[in-house]
Amino acid sequence: MSATVRSYAAVDLGASSGRVMVGRVGPDSLELSEAHRFPNRPVRVPEGLRWDVLGLYAGVLDGLKAAGSHCGGRLDSVGIDSWAVDYGLLDADGTLLGNPVHYRDSRTEGVAEKVWATVPAAELYTATGLQYAPFNTLYQLTAARSTAQLAQARRLLLVPDLLTYWLTGEQGTELTNASTTQLIDPRTRDWAYDVASRLGIDLDLFAPLRRPGDPAGLLRGEALEETGLAGPVPVTAVGSHDTASAVAAVPASGERFAYICTGTWSLAGLELDAPVLTEESRAANFTNELGLDGTVRYLRNIMGLWLLQECVRAWGETDLGALLLEASKAPALRSVVDAGDAAFLAPGRMPERIAEACRVSGQPVPESPAEVTRCILDSLALAHRKAVQDAQRLAGHAVDVVHVVGGGTRNALLCQLTADACGLPVVSGPTEAAALGNVLVQARAHGLVGDLAGMRRLLVNTQPLTRYEPRGGTERWHAAQARLARQ
Repeated sequence: MSATVRSYAAVDLGASSGRVMVGRVGPDSLELSEAHRFPNRPVRVPEGLRWDVLGLYAGVLDGLKAAGSHCGGRLDSVGIDSWAVDYGLLDADGTLLGNPVHYRDSRTEGVAEKVWATVPAAELYTATGLQYAPFNTLYQLTAARSTAQLAQARRLLLVPDLLTYWLTGEQGTELTNASTTQLIDPRTRDWAYDVASRLGIDLDLFAPLRRPGDPAGLLRGEALEETGLAGPVPVTAVGSHDTASAVAAVPASGERFAYICTGTWSLAGLELDAPVLTEESRAANFTNELGLDGTVRYLRNIMGLWLLQECVRAWGETDLGALLLEASKAPALRSVVDAGDAAFLAPGRMPERIAEACRVSGQPVPESPAEVTRCILDSLALAHRKAVQDAQRLAGHAVDVVHVVGGGTRNALLCQLTADACGLPVVSGPTEAAALGNVLVQARAHGLVGDLAGMRRLLVNTQPLTRYEPRGGTERWHAAQARLARQ
């Protein structure tokens, strides 16, 4: 192997599983392979829903050991990305005070109204640019205000920063993930000091901010021993919010593109140079999160393939390929539901809940799995269309193409329907966008790739991409969108 090709481990943690991927990067090459996958099983204890962060850390160590076996015992760097908003609290000795609370825990119910009594929702949006979500870190900290654990805490580390600390002994707060706390000003890319002060949140709990590409320390001796890696092994701060890493791996050229990061959620929006902080943007439920190189991820959260995943779980053993083929033959846009409706957030009985939503709205009720699946995919494509349209209008930023990245790229029917609904070509891929973005930031820190545009050129030249052209006009989609708005 050429000496200019280096090996990087991307630790990519999701809500149900984690994995360690190995990326081999050269000036004109980029290869990715999976070294290790492990479950992420939250645990319900008497005080609520918690993450098993010790199990996650064990999985990370096992994964780095497996990654090393792929690379002759040597890695040039390690980077960690994960879901957002959740955190661990450390005492004055740097010891974890308890397992991090899961963002689906009920402790934040009714907390937003208490926050808005001090900082009205409109002011909060102007200051932080974040859409309302009950689990944002700001609301979690407000809910924890009177707890003994928070009183004892001397440091707060977001999940990927906590794991980085255990690997290196060094503490930091990576910016793209910090921007999801609702405590960052997206204009200054620094803490929203006034918001924190008014709400009684001590920003000294947070470690100093890091940017993607900053050094985050070296693997401790104990970590080297556990993994069998030959030191020194640097750890590099990446876009530690997995969506930030995924958007960094959108294989776009120029600025006139929209993206949809697909999986359990669909995150649909634009990459901008500045946040959009208008009241109209707040009312449309768009969020401004920070990305690489001064960019802003202006996007809307959509329920995503969670709807189909829950239906498949309810149906039992299912041939997904055969199901999608049958769904492709089902009548188009016969029934649609609001894919952003919080009524679909909880697990359980998803086929019945979708059928009931259609019944209540006076639409034909889908009965077979194929009909339910077609309803879901049409509804997701419709939600993608509306998000892309609204983002362009609110930001004054027109696009010529939609890039779909993440797990949903495997669903060709959804990609085609998204092209049809948007009336724009869809470029699908890469599937492993978060891990690739993680790897590329590490490689850039070592001088193997250039700026964000250079990273994206390397993706275009090395990753399989599929293009879907829109079929027919968008009139029927416009009609379906109007029908949904009347429900």
